[in-house]
Amino acid sequence: MIVTQNWLKEFVPFEFTPEQLSHQLTMVGLEVEGQELIGAGLDSVVVAKLVSVERHPDAERLTVCQVDNGSETVQVVCGATNHRQGDLVALATVGTVLPGDFKIKKSKIRGQVSMGMLCSESELGLADESAGILILTAGLELGTPVFDALKLKDVRFEIGLTPNRPDCLSVFGVAREVGAMSGSLPRLPEIKLAESGEQTNQQTSVTIEEPQLCPRYAARLIRGVKIGPSPDWLVRRLEAVGMRSINNVVDVTNYVLMEFGHPLHAFDFNLLRGKQIIVKAASEGELFKTLDGQPRQLIASDLVICDAEGPVALAGIMGGENSEIQPDTSDVLLEAAYFNPNTIRRTSKRLGIHSESSHRFERGADIEMVPVALDRAAELIQATAGGTISPAPIDCYPQQLTAKQIVIGTARTNAVLGLQLTTARIQELLESIGLTISRVESECLTVVVPLFRPDLEREIDLIEEVARLNGYERIPVTMPDSRLDCQLPNRLQLMQRVLRDSLVNRGLSEVINYSFIAQAAIDKLDLAADDTRRQSIAILNPLTEEQAVMRTTLVPSMLETISRNLAYRSLDLQLFEMRPVFLPNSDGEGLGTEPLHLVAALTGDRAPLGWVRQQEKVDFYDLKGLVELFFARLGLGGVSWELDAGESFLHPGKSARVCLDDQQLGVLGEMHPAVLQKFEISQPVYLLDLNLAGLVDSIALDKQFTPLSKFPDVFRDSAILVDEALTNSNVMAVIERSKARFAEDVVLFDVYAGKGIPTGKKSLAFRVRYRSIEKTFTDDEINQAHGRIIRALTKELGAEIR
Repeated sequence: MIVTQNWLKEFVPFEFTPEQLSHQLTMVGLEVEGQELIGAGLDSVVVAKLVSVERHPDAERLTVCQVDNGSETVQVVCGATNHRQGDLVALATVGTVLPGDFKIKKSKIRGQVSMGMLCSESELGLADESAGILILTAGLELGTPVFDALKLKDVRFEIGLTPNRPDCLSVFGVAREVGAMSGSLPRLPEIKLAESGEQTNQQTSVTIEEPQLCPRYAARLIRGVKIGPSPDWLVRRLEAVGMRSINNVVDVTNYVLMEFGHPLHAFDFNLLRGKQIIVKAASEGELFKTLDGQPRQLIASDLVICDAEGPVALAGIMGGENSEIQPDTSDVLLEAAYFNPNTIRRTSKRLGIHSESSHRFERGADIEMVPVALDRAAELIQATAGGTISPAPIDCYPQQLTAKQIVIGTARTNAVLGLQLTTARIQELLESIGLTISRVESECLTVVVPLFRPDLEREIDLIEEVARLNGYERIPVTMPDSRLDCQLPNRLQLMQRVLRDSLVNRGLSEVINYSFIAQAAIDKLDLAADDTRRQSIAILNPLTEEQAVMRTTLVPSMLETISRNLAYRSLDLQLFEMRPVFLPNSDGEGLGTEPLHLVAALTGDRAPLGWVRQQEKVDFYDLKGLVELFFARLGLGGVSWELDAGESFLHPGKSARVCLDDQQLGVLGEMHPAVLQKFEISQPVYLLDLNLAGLVDSIALDKQFTPLSKFPDVFRDSAILVDEALTNSNVMAVIERSKARFAEDVVLFDVYAGKGIPTGKKSLAFRVRYRSIEKTFTDDEINQAHGRIIRALTKELGAEIR
């Protein structure tokens, strides 16, 4: 929002310097982002008279002018064509520095001496562009600085407003705040209308079909206007606040927009079919061309202003090309209305149109300003374009909006702000910005909030107003009372920390996906029809179809992440995600459960490319070893592995279930090729899906130190023949049950089937390491302990020693 000091003073008197005003506005929440002195440093640009204007002897497009600056007559060479002998002009004397750091020097142009420059409005910073030099009105004193003679010296303030302050989107709104600082109430300009002729409602009509979207609509008819350029004062005022002059009628609507903050629109009355206005919802798919020449496709939720046959304006946003003011317009229908902010915002965002009008209506205009802005604009149009104002304007206001009443307590205000304000002081501060007090009792004020302050909804909002008006700098600085609570992480948090550290230390990267996915992503896993993971919880108002349900498994999100990375040529991936899934209750009631799951996936090469490394692909055992690693870190015992995970998305012959004390914790294995194809993944992926909820009570995070033995170890290697159907876990289970207490570890180091091995058999070679903390073992003790293992394998599994 841009305002000027002179314009503010037309509404409220104050004695602040520009610097003081800038500071005061910032301190009450209207941050001044920029301050510019208009006409500063240009006192050497003076009023001068053209004594003579002659063609340059050596250049057809230049003139040589003799210019009287009040003290002497100097010669100036000029390239403009709009000046004549006797005109008053703006002369920049030698030594003047114009905007843009352009310094005027004595020069010779095509052999003729030039002692200055005749300036245009753009060269003086008064307009973005201009067709010729500035011709001043007659009667000005020669030699007077132009900015003083035209009373153009001013200060421009650019204010950065927060969206909750639509009341300050006008010069009058900012003047209200300045009045609160200076102790003066702002005053509206006196409006005097000369009405005559037939009444407005006898010439046109207004019908509101959507009163919830347009609570108020008013119109005035002005006949016999003459469209033309605006007077200088109007052009200067608009340019000072960054607006471009168009014509006198449109300029007046823009002027009132900036003055009162209420948008208006002028229709060419003779272009309105049926000479009537209807405010209604648009027809679905209807096309409408706006003032910018762009066709807009409307939907049923858009609000439009129509004549008898169709739309003539997008309500509160932009007028239509079919009813705009033309050079030959003679009759003007002037509109002032109030529209529902949500409706305007929705249409504006959908169509990508942001106008000065929509900017204000989106945030909430002042419905009480409708007749004031309408009359003010009618007065100015008559003054600048002539015409006759029809009496009795139309004002449709079917259901009057009422002002809110909020109670504010003195004790509560002082407790929040740490001040000792009296009830009278609080009342004084609130009344200074246009709020009224309807009741005062028991140190409580009942405040009537005017409709131009839609941001004031609760007591705390009024307390904030008291704080800023009284001065934030007056709030005492105190150290806050606080208590520092220290809570140790619970077992679940400790487990998550251990798991995350273990996985990251092994080179895996954590991914974070949205908790909502598309139902189609779950369907890609080929789950059984009765699988509970198909019973997902739907989002009531999803942003997209891709985020329509809460995920019941982390697997689809992980596969989509892998697919996306492979598309960007990241082929070697080691990823994990540890997040809750969302499962509905079996009866469909309540909020459901959110068990914590861990998904890890490996694909591509086992190690980065390097000359000392062989390029090997990851396999099932990389993933299994990873699980064994963090199970060891968690101190879990009794973990077993069972062949075939029984999951539709895992390869049946290359997967396993992870169990703890006969309870399934999760599954791991190679992804099924058919599922990978649905996710557009063209290389093998090994995946782990683990339910961590069943681990929390079984983990042993407290570490115990076991002293190192100072005695040597002894190991024995044995190779046995067993049935090919036996798994390593079967063999290891027998060894674990039969080994001596001083057997440190058992490792399977070779598996062989083929030449020299009977059909249906395979050879397993394992090593047992023995060590005591107390002594050195003899061969007889080792042989006896190892013999028990061999006998157990022979008896229980039918193993044969090779």
